[in-house]
Amino acid sequence: MSKLNRRSVLRGMVGGVAVNVALPLLNCFLNTNGTALASGAPMPVRFGTWGWGLGMTSKIFVPKTYGANFDLPEEISALAPIRQHINLISNTQAFRDNYQNLCHYTGWVIARTGSAPKDQRDIPGETIDVTIANQIGSTTRFKSLTATATADVRNTYSYENSNTPNAPEWSPLQFYTRLFGPEFPNPNAATFTPDPRIMVRKSVLSGVMDETKGLMKQVSAEDRARLDQYFTGLRHLEQQFQQRLEKPQPIASCVIPKGIDVDPSMGQEQEMISQRHKIMTELLVMALACDQTRVFNMAYTNANSSTIKPGYEKPHHTTTHEEPVDMALGYQPTASWFTRRAMEGWATFVDAFTKVKEGDGTLLDNVFIYGTTDHGYARTHSLDHIPVFTAGRAGGKVKTGLHIDGKGTAATRVGYTALKLMGVDKSSWGVNSNNTSQEVSEILV
Repeated sequence: MSKLNRRSVLRGMVGGVAVNVALPLLNCFLNTNGTALASGAPMPVRFGTWGWGLGMTSKIFVPKTYGANFDLPEEISALAPIRQHINLISNTQAFRDNYQNLCHYTGWVIARTGSAPKDQRDIPGETIDVTIANQIGSTTRFKSLTATATADVRNTYSYENSNTPNAPEWSPLQFYTRLFGPEFPNPNAATFTPDPRIMVRKSVLSGVMDETKGLMKQVSAEDRARLDQYFTGLRHLEQQFQQRLEKPQPIASCVIPKGIDVDPSMGQEQEMISQRHKIMTELLVMALACDQTRVFNMAYTNANSSTIKPGYEKPHHTTTHEEPVDMALGYQPTASWFTRRAMEGWATFVDAFTKVKEGDGTLLDNVFIYGTTDHGYARTHSLDHIPVFTAGRAGGKVKTGLHIDGKGTAATRVGYTALKLMGVDKSSWGVNSNNTSQEVSEILV
């Protein structure tokens, strides 16, 4: 391959037949994460994220006590059934450094990438779920799964980079079909027949790998880095294809959910958000129980929450800007109503993992969930006093049921803790003021 252009491909042979794999868009083409499985292998530990928009109201959200058995102020009273399964790290900070506070954007981007964005199109690095999926997601059917309760395919907190969002599953019906439709490799089935389409796809990828070294010598350093990322992705696909060509080990906790015949209403009313969130959560949980993926994301709302309260004329976002503070209560009552519904959603999400028995415990014992939001105080859209949640025990590595004072330190400490729990070898995480090498040691066993 002596001359490269946008139509250049990698060529190889599979069974005597020539195959081609297209290249990604390169600069040189342009003008400028019981105790064991049935097999005896260790129980897999999974990683997930959950996101909600518009933070909270400190005086009725942040507990007055720290450590175990913390109190539950009215805005988080819905967390009573799951308090022993979660940790709340309050009083953390997202540092914008030299950039402006981009409302509904800067906070969650820092929490997910470790770096402040320069504008609302900037994702300054892959999100934490992508980093972890690259570490633990190569042997499952899906490297990761991303879903949203908003019914809007644009609402995701998962990005490979600024130009490559991981689009979420937004339709419960489509999500069910993708997970448990005809291509689902049931681990408990009596027989197993490899999918010939997967065999072909794996062979095609294998057939072109011999050309990679030569190609690397022809391009610039920047394009070599881009190609390395691209080929890493191809290798992950090959590993996933190989897994799908082998009969899966039986999994006692894997039960195919009842089928979905029709999508629920796609409106933005709170009841509809809650209904879709519950269905998508149940599907996601069973996908994990069936070991279809080990990395997952759920968006309860988008960052600038568009949820609607029946009988109220403004959506959540507008309410935080325009609703006056009730002087007797000392907060915005309708804005707080929306936050309370989000916390009910968080309780529903975490509780679903406790319903699946796994080994001598539950699925929740073998996951670590990172729950983030975009702001601290919703009314002022601040980047200080941001609450961060965790849920699950990560295979016995994490203590739960604690309220921790973040003491104004970087919220990225929680993300860094997640990376270390999932085996990602990083001495630190984050950029500039958000850089940290300090785990949240209070929650570690």
